[in-house]
Amino acid sequence: MSWQALEIESDALRGNPLGDPHVRTLHVWSPEGDGPFPSVYVIQGMTGMVDAWFNVAPFVPSYPDEVARLAPEAVVVLVDAFTAYGGSQFVDSPGTGRYHTYLCDEVVPFVDERFPTLADAAHRGIAGKSSGGYGAMITPLLRPDLFGALATHAGDALFECCYQPEFPATARALRDKYDGSFDRFWQSFREDRAAWTDRDDAIVMNTYAMAACYSANEDGTVDLPFDVDTGELRADVWERWLAWDPVRMAPEREEVLRGLRAIWIDAGRSDEYFLDLGATAFHRTLLDAGVDESRVHFELFPGRHGNITWRYPLALSWLVERLS
Repeated sequence: MSWQALEIESDALRGNPLGDPHVRTLHVWSPEGDGPFPSVYVIQGMTGMVDAWFNVAPFVPSYPDEVARLAPEAVVVLVDAFTAYGGSQFVDSPGTGRYHTYLCDEVVPFVDERFPTLADAAHRGIAGKSSGGYGAMITPLLRPDLFGALATHAGDALFECCYQPEFPATARALRDKYDGSFDRFWQSFREDRAAWTDRDDAIVMNTYAMAACYSANEDGTVDLPFDVDTGELRADVWERWLAWDPVRMAPEREEVLRGLRAIWIDAGRSDEYFLDLGATAFHRTLLDAGVDESRVHFELFPGRHGNITWRYPLALSWLVERLS
């Protein structure tokens, strides 16, 4: 039982609009024995990098260490989908690249060819936190032929609660520090100073990254869902964002939801991005769709958005049991 680091050369990411690498690292845990085993793909949150899963902190085991401790009878895959904007939301976008295609049509077959997996949706799950939790929600909705279970920890959902409140703060930061220009922000962030030294960096970066994923045009230009001078919503662009909201996507795919074998949803009750509300709304869509409640674990726990890595092994064990 061990972790292995492999490289995958992606045709989907070759020549992506941000010039990000098309050769990516996968970290794969494989149990002893011939298998076949179920598999769980674990995807990172915004600004998460795949090698950072192995970082250590005082008194807190890393996620790979927790997987090793659990020794699940499953293949566990850590996927790299980082971009120059901090993340990809695991969607195909002309603003960032074809990360949905990369995950589904390249990473999954790559793993199935090299490890003893049960290579069908009934035995394959996906999990993540924050933006990774978002990807874990939408990927089985879009590709039920590949993924039959999911675990979302504080995944991006109910966009009017998690994203829209940051638009006025972003507009103000752009006005006061960057002459109303995202280009000036990126120059400052990447070239003129150390990254993360301004208190608004995370909000401004996240807003632009989401726009690059949800409202980019075919030529790669990015439409913003608000007026940068006033923060007023641009309704037409905002509707393009809402079309990607899991809470709004799910009712259009009720049959898919009912076919999933296992759905884990959790969030901290004090999540500063109100993703506890998004989790509650997503859970409600499952009940409205007639999903068998015995297949769903829903929990709001005491906590905020950060420092919830301890939740991941709980969901992993739960998924593996149901995917076996």
